Amino acid sequence: MSTTVEVGAELPEQVFRITRADLVRYAGASGDFNPIHWNDRVATAVGLPGVIAHGMFTMALAGRAVTAWTGDPSAVVEQHVRFGRPVVVPDDDEGAEVTVRGTVGSLLDDGRVRVDLTVTTGGEKVLSLARAIVRLA
Repeated sequence: MSTTVEVGAELPEQVFRITRADLVRYAGASGDFNPIHWNDRVATAVGLPGVIAHGMFTMALAGRAVTAWTGDPSAVVEQHVRFGRPVVVPDDDEGAEVTVRGTVGSLLDDGRVRVDLTVTTGGEKVLSLARAIVRLA
């Protein structure tokens, strides 16, 4: 990535597929074995439309899109989101698709930029007020 960016510059769109197998792997890595992330019966009993992805997993995908743009995971110095909607992950081979788009929202001090993110699944926004602060080389 060039170290010169302008407000309004767009990050390449990133599309991630999440399957139930991904949720199992994430649960093992994070220690979050809440059954709403793997059991349809429990998820629907608590009012969800089905098994949902971990919110932090969805947030991590947004961060992954930013680090792909920077080429350096250590460039991300802050990340903020509000969890707006769950990502429902069907029990099939296709799973759910999460799309991350980003735009440079402002230039900050010391070579940092704010990247405003739009994270969607099925055309619906799943993260609100999503943004990352990135220190450019």
